[in-house]
Amino acid sequence: MRIYDITQEVFGCEVYPGDTSPAMEAKLRIRQGDVCNLSDFSMCAHNGTHVDAPFHFIDGGLTVDRVALDSFVGYACVAEHEGELAASDARRILREAKERDTRAAERILVKGRAVVTPEAARVFAEAGLRLFGNESQTVGPEDAPKEVHLIMLSAEIVLLEGIRLGDVPEGVYFLHAAPLKLGGCDGAPCRATLIGGLG
Repeated sequence: MRIYDITQEVFGCEVYPGDTSPAMEAKLRIRQGDVCNLSDFSMCAHNGTHVDAPFHFIDGGLTVDRVALDSFVGYACVAEHEGELAASDARRILREAKERDTRAAERILVKGRAVVTPEAARVFAEAGLRLFGNESQTVGPEDAPKEVHLIMLSAEIVLLEGIRLGDVPEGVYFLHAAPLKLGGCDGAPCRATLIGGLG
């Protein structure tokens, strides 16, 4: 069994243009005579490795605390793709995932700098995907993310953005990417891991 940490370190993470960058402030330090080390931090809910809930683009959609935990936890398939992900690519990825393990076809993680097109988003939505993850800070084009988000989030596909899959071979894994339970929030950071070699 091998555990892959596919999470960005928060304070050095990639930040979507315009979002607030994470910051840490030392409140107490032992070396300064305090009883313990204590830190405050602030960040955007979509910094680094994070989850998008439907409420991110859909007013009245599910907030991150209301999304079922089994969307974030379960078998997943890692597939590799570079560049625009077309409908034909989405169909191929789903077909290969089902051939590997039908359970893993509910959660797809794409390794590489992939950009989901609206056509591919519709394929994933129609397939009943529970979670889609990618290495970029957004699933769609960075300069026009709304359409792809609306298609996927309207189908209640949880989006796991900003993962790091460089050391992870293609294949089937057990994913754990439960977000912080931020009540009423549109997204949340998470510590995402993949477990491989389960047999």
